[in-house]
Amino acid sequence: MTERAANPQARASAWSGAVLAGLFVLIPFAGWGGPLAFAPLVGLAGLLTLRGLRVADTDRPAAIALVVILAWSLGSMAWSPYTPTDLEGATAFKLIVQAALYWAVVCAARDASPPTRTAALRILAWGLAALGLLLSVETATGALVYRTLREAMGDPIRPDLAIRNVAQAGFVLALLTPAGALAALRTGQSRWLIAPMVAGSLGVALLFATDAPAVALAAAALAGLTVHQWPRIGPRVLAAVTGVFFLSAPALVWLAQKAGAYALVEANVPTSWALRMGYWRRAVAWIGDHPSRGWGLDASRMFSPGIKLHPHDAALQLWLELGLIGAMAAAVFWASILWGLGHKRRDPARAVGAATAAAYLTYSAFSFGVWQEWFLAIGALAAAACVLAARQPAARAG
Repeated sequence: MTERAANPQARASAWSGAVLAGLFVLIPFAGWGGPLAFAPLVGLAGLLTLRGLRVADTDRPAAIALVVILAWSLGSMAWSPYTPTDLEGATAFKLIVQAALYWAVVCAARDASPPTRTAALRILAWGLAALGLLLSVETATGALVYRTLREAMGDPIRPDLAIRNVAQAGFVLALLTPAGALAALRTGQSRWLIAPMVAGSLGVALLFATDAPAVALAAAALAGLTVHQWPRIGPRVLAAVTGVFFLSAPALVWLAQKAGAYALVEANVPTSWALRMGYWRRAVAWIGDHPSRGWGLDASRMFSPGIKLHPHDAALQLWLELGLIGAMAAAVFWASILWGLGHKRRDPARAVGAATAAAYLTYSAFSFGVWQEWFLAIGALAAAACVLAARQPAARAG
């Protein structure tokens, strides 16, 4: 390749890394100030790197599954009881745009030049450590910093609402902590940067009574250790478990109900979990009406008060809205990603990828709707961070 031909590629690689570095700079601000901002931020990053969008050979199973989900979602609008009144409510069309933009962000992580990649990873490590430190302060003071800033802006907020808003940052931090930890280690930064990342996530869980970040960290640790200990078999086991979960979620809830255990647990868990279990129970009943094709995209919105917005479980939402076809496509998507992490040798980057996937799937199983824009955005952001860290050589000692 001539120097003239190589220069455009070098500039494109440098541009990809620079865009990611700019995106990583904003993570602490968006995470603490309002995670909804991640949707436009990651979307903009995807738009700026859209030229690098491509589907590699190893991407094909996941890409095909994604196309099936998008096509079936679009077609299911024909029988869905939910009718969007404006473009904002047209979920299927937004999903198509998001899929292209968010995939471009992951491709940018693959293409980033070594200097910009290193800079972006250092920014990621320090930014997440700063966010963790800020969350530690917030959990110790009842979101004092957040409340003080809102008052200074002339928009005061009740303490309980401030705590709820700040607690959302714990979801973001816990998801990005595995990649942030690897970024710190592989760029030669202090390993002590990892401590505030973990402390911030656990602080939100323990002091703000938000279980999901702590559960996500535990799931991430378990999945990461599994892949590290058994680099070839571990990813295959995780892929099988994930695929089976997406395909059998309604049956699992139905069997627990028939055994009498479901009602017993639902009556004795905290209110937030009892509400979720009520959503799951009702979702399974409605899934039985249209198990093959589902009720249609965004149909969950129309089942209030039995279900508020969505069932708070990705597998059940896919079954309810897109039926067996949607559930099978999601199972293939996640199973192919996890299966692809298998390797004959131990690789910390693959363990981090498994840990991040486990954290995201934990949130999907208990907290957020499948189609929430900011949730999809932080998933793409986490994937890009993992890819970027995986391509960074380990820092040399000394």
